[in-house]
Amino acid sequence: MKTNPLKQGVLTENSAGIGTVNRKMVRERAIELAVINGRSAQEVSKSDWEQAKRELTGEPDTDPKEAVLESAPESERWDPVPGSEGSKVPVAPSADEDDEGRSDNERLVDEGIAGAEQDQMRQASQKRDS
Repeated sequence: MKTNPLKQGVLTENSAGIGTVNRKMVRERAIELAVINGRSAQEVSKSDWEQAKRELTGEPDTDPKEAVLESAPESERWDPVPGSEGSKVPVAPSADEDDEGRSDNERLVDEGIAGAEQDQMRQASQKRDS
């Protein structure tokens, strides 16, 4: 048999104990939350009630499903097909890369080096011929 969560916990206000949480306390806090969120005291939403209950009873702010997810290791938090190893998708080349994966800048540098080597060889052969 489940116990009423509103009967759990003892709270203090200004270091003085206020006793066990009751529905009136939850209702008053829910009204405060509604007013804080720009609604009237008559426009208390379900989420206001839930938040007030969590605050007063000391329940965690996370949803039980979220709490289970958070307790799982990072590597297991999102597994669309449990047990599936998956596969690596090839990286698509960007617009400024050639078939070998070189960027425009890298190609320009390579062309400059090749051109410089040709100039050096040409100059060296001209010196030998002279």
